[in-house]
Amino acid sequence: MHPVKTLFKIPRNPPPTLLQPEKWCRGFNHFISQCLIKDFEKRPSVTHLLEHPFIKQVHGKDMALQKQLAELIREQQQLGSIAKTRHERIHTRRPYHVDATDKYSLDDDLVNLEVLDEDTIIHQLQKRYADLQIYTYVGDILIALNPFQNLSIYSPQFSKLYHGVKRSSNPPHIFASADAAYQSMVTFSKDQCIIISGESGAGKTESAHLIVQHLTFLGKANNRALREKILQVNPLVEAFGNACTAINDNSSRFGKYLEMMFTPTGAVMGAKISEYLLEKSRVIKQAVGEKNFHIFYYIYAGLYHQKKLSEYRLPDKKPPRYIDNETGRVMHDIVTKDSYGRQFEAIQHCFRIIGFTDEEVYSVYRILTGILNTGNIEFAAISSQHQTDKSEIPNPEALDNAAALLSIGSEELQEALTSHCVVTRGETIIRTNTVDKAADVRDAMSKALYGRLFSWIVNRINTLLQPDKNICNAENGMNVGILDIFGFENFARNSFEQLCINIANEQIQFYFNQHIFALEQMEYQSEGIDAVTVEYEDNRPLLDMFLQKPMGLLSLLDEESRFPQATSLTLVDKFEDNLRCKYFWRPKGVELSFGIQHYAGKVLYDACAFLEKNRDTLPADIVVVLRTSENKLLQQLFSSPLTKTGNLAQARARVTAASRSLPPQLSAGRIKVDTMEVMRHPEETTNMKRQTMASYFRYSLMDLLSKMVVGQPHFIRCIKPNDDREALMFSHERVLLQLRYTGILETVKIRQKGYSHRILFEEFVKRYYYLAFKAHETPLGSRENCLAILERSKLDNWILGKTKVFLKYYHIEQLNLFLREVIGRVVVMQAYIKGWLGARRYKKVREKRENSAVTIQSAWRGYEARRKYKEIRNRRTDAAIHIQAAFRGYIVRKNYTRLKSSTGCVADPQLTSSRSTSDFGCEDHWQQTSSHHSPVVPEFLDKQTKKDLDEISASPFILKHSFEVNYLPSISQSQSVADHQLSSPSRSHEKGGSENCLEQKLRTPRRRCQQPKMLNSPEDNMYYNQLNGTLEYQGSKRKPRKLGQIKVLDGEDEYYQSLSVAESIPEDDSFISSPSPPSSRGVSFAQS
Repeated sequence: MHPVKTLFKIPRNPPPTLLQPEKWCRGFNHFISQCLIKDFEKRPSVTHLLEHPFIKQVHGKDMALQKQLAELIREQQQLGSIAKTRHERIHTRRPYHVDATDKYSLDDDLVNLEVLDEDTIIHQLQKRYADLQIYTYVGDILIALNPFQNLSIYSPQFSKLYHGVKRSSNPPHIFASADAAYQSMVTFSKDQCIIISGESGAGKTESAHLIVQHLTFLGKANNRALREKILQVNPLVEAFGNACTAINDNSSRFGKYLEMMFTPTGAVMGAKISEYLLEKSRVIKQAVGEKNFHIFYYIYAGLYHQKKLSEYRLPDKKPPRYIDNETGRVMHDIVTKDSYGRQFEAIQHCFRIIGFTDEEVYSVYRILTGILNTGNIEFAAISSQHQTDKSEIPNPEALDNAAALLSIGSEELQEALTSHCVVTRGETIIRTNTVDKAADVRDAMSKALYGRLFSWIVNRINTLLQPDKNICNAENGMNVGILDIFGFENFARNSFEQLCINIANEQIQFYFNQHIFALEQMEYQSEGIDAVTVEYEDNRPLLDMFLQKPMGLLSLLDEESRFPQATSLTLVDKFEDNLRCKYFWRPKGVELSFGIQHYAGKVLYDACAFLEKNRDTLPADIVVVLRTSENKLLQQLFSSPLTKTGNLAQARARVTAASRSLPPQLSAGRIKVDTMEVMRHPEETTNMKRQTMASYFRYSLMDLLSKMVVGQPHFIRCIKPNDDREALMFSHERVLLQLRYTGILETVKIRQKGYSHRILFEEFVKRYYYLAFKAHETPLGSRENCLAILERSKLDNWILGKTKVFLKYYHIEQLNLFLREVIGRVVVMQAYIKGWLGARRYKKVREKRENSAVTIQSAWRGYEARRKYKEIRNRRTDAAIHIQAAFRGYIVRKNYTRLKSSTGCVADPQLTSSRSTSDFGCEDHWQQTSSHHSPVVPEFLDKQTKKDLDEISASPFILKHSFEVNYLPSISQSQSVADHQLSSPSRSHEKGGSENCLEQKLRTPRRRCQQPKMLNSPEDNMYYNQLNGTLEYQGSKRKPRKLGQIKVLDGEDEYYQSLSVAESIPEDDSFISSPSPPSSRGVSFAQS
């Protein structure tokens, strides 16, 4: 057994018992049964089991019981144990044989039954229903029995079980039918239609909820808010369109066709609702034991608990007339029942999730409460001398409350209720209404308000749930339609509403018969297929009696409604005179009744109020007054036209020009409305053109069928197991009656012997050519190619006709599974190929990026190397210049010391005239010394320094460059220092002759290319060592001097301190006044 089936059966099967209970005492049997209770909450604990009478009687008999056990063991040992073979130990399944006593099988599909009769099917359904297996297959049709209790088989875990798997893998379930429709839509790219039918109270509405739930799960979209909106649609619409009846607490009082829209890939993208034939008469009056629409009780309870009844002009003790009933317990239920309050909060949540604004919800509440207050308006007759049929409103409180909630003037409303305008030859005549006429106008206004409000809510939901054009166009998408329509009804008193409901069910039954029986057998004949003909009950003559023109029942009803003097009796007489067929009869002794033999049985209808309900006249004066409301929503409800089905059109009304139809005192502060809409002829304002409820009903059926025939149908037959709405109660006669009129037995036969799928050769090859041909091939849609595909698929029991392939209901599922497997293998191969191509493209891109990176890195490294080389070259050039400058300074100071020590003459003022000649001599001597002898290096320089100096002095480029840059500034700076020392007059007079001789030699003429002065100080040596890395220069403590500042000797310059002041040679003012501008580098080294 499948694990899921086991999960269903284990908790529901009876507990195990002893193999032969008759051989054991009663106390032991009871004790074992207590130990094997499955429900752990009811199973007794060990403490309680020890208190069992069977256990208690053992106390004090231990020795006797031990002796008995020992004797039993001894007897067993003497008999010897019989070893069982391996085959005896295996519990093999016994073969199933159909005989008179056991001819029933717990199979999931009734088509697989060997014995086909009503008793077999009933027994099968009853057996499954006892095990809470409420779903059963009849081929591709699902039978659902209402369990009348909550079952834990609709959780998300069960949704996962029924997602794209073989139908026989799991027990029958409504999720399987939804999945079949979804998979067919995705596979064949064709619209689908799920038709739910059955009696009222059979569970159609709940089945529709479950289908929407599973389709939303299957079509998961990225927009989670959209899925939540779709799930909230049904609760909101049902609150306004469902009501409690005598046989169903949540009966649908309208027809609903929900279209769920999907993208080509199967993701849900929107939804649309089409509503048909709302039972508006329930607003003003309900039968005994029935209630008004749910929303009135929900809103009354919600406002009561929120303490807002006074805000909406509702009484807190006596309920309004529209929701009051004969029991008088309406207010008690509203106050005490928590379910009403919870439902009101749920409705508010639905409004918020779907996307209604707070202003719209507030307007809806005001209109609903305005309807309740309108029902409390009462009329009284006024007798006068000239007029006896005039009516008035004696208690204006209800009138004022209704007018305030509807945002209209109370005087205008009273005038519209108690009188009406008649236009005759261009003149307007005002006539008064009688009490009954005024009450009819009041009720017509309430029905129109509720009907148009319901249509507006549906249109608003469609607007908020329409597909997003950025995701997918609605034309490119696919739909799954779900039909949830009111079930067949047969009450104690059946009126015009029951007639329309039962005619709609006749139409659904006709569609079922045509699709299951008629079309299939017609194709057998046209294709030359030898198949067994299955007889069924065709209800087409009955539908013709209802819908044909001009002698159909609805046409006769419209014709009689046009006569002002027509009555219910004349209507029934007309029916009897013109409807002469076996489906219509008139009971004797009851004048205003007639009977119809429906497909589901005989129904007796009461013809009272047939004409009034069919006319459904809304006076033009009411429309004009409601169009002047300050409530924008109410203006829109009565400014938009009605469609052929009687619903509110989605076109928005014009609200432009100022209203001139009202008195000035009433038009002040009101919202502007279209004057032409208000002043239009009263007959044109309703935009009905004398449309009746029968004509709306006819167009609604046509529109509904046009939607249904587009998609491939999937049928779900809901069965009501009993009329008492009790769980696990199976009424044999009640279920058998439903099986007969729904044609389940005939359906089982035609599904067993017939071929439910007929596919053209071209379409069949186009769908399944993957199974026998290669992907790149395009085989023709021929008989041979179809045969090749069928043989390759290894199917059986199929037939080829002239132009079509005839398949059983289970063949399509097998072919789809084979096709999915082949496509899955193709997808795997494509995934590998795409992966290989992607890896190859990635490798090429990676190599290209690596090469690009290498090129960029190479260019950057070259740029960085050139930059560093330039920096090193500039640094080395600057270092050479510094070294040469220091070295030249050293040479100058060296020569100066030699000349100073070698000469002993003193400067003479008279010898100044021969200064230029001596200077030239000194210069020549320096040049000869520097050219014929190598430079003299001080002793304190190390060997490496001397070697570097030799290399630098040997470089002609460096020598030339450094000479041009530093020669002139160096010699100028050195001479400026010397001139400063020799300029003192006091010192010049104290010098001897040797000093004059030295002055004569040193006073050389200033030239442009004069050689720089050589310095020989300890700081020069330190700087030189720093440049060569031999000494870390610590810096001087002296403050830096500004450009051109004369150096002042301090304690660090030991060399200058050793010089004698008397040895300084003064220099003329002309030399000091115009020194050469020193460079930055020359100044720093000369001063040091």
